[in-house]
Amino acid sequence: MITTYEVNGGTMATETSSGEAAAKDEGRKPAGKRTSPALFVRQIIAELHKVIWPTRKELITYTTVCLVFVLVMIGIVAGLDWALTKGIFWVFG
Repeated sequence: MITTYEVNGGTMATETSSGEAAAKDEGRKPAGKRTSPALFVRQIIAELHKVIWPTRKELITYTTVCLVFVLVMIGIVAGLDWALTKGIFWVFG
């Protein structure tokens, strides 16, 4: 079944079909079927082989940048906390 509707002055058509028919059209299993654990693990390993892993130098650089950023943020938050505490005690004594 094809449904048409109007969007911003233009006509757009969408096709609606059952889940099983759509799955067959796309070459995948229907939503009700489950994959086996072995297939799931094989797919995970295949995806991990596609990952571009950082080199040791890149990993050290990224880790250093993250740690420095976290330390700077800790300093900013601690400084604001100290200043606001002093301000509250000054106002309400």
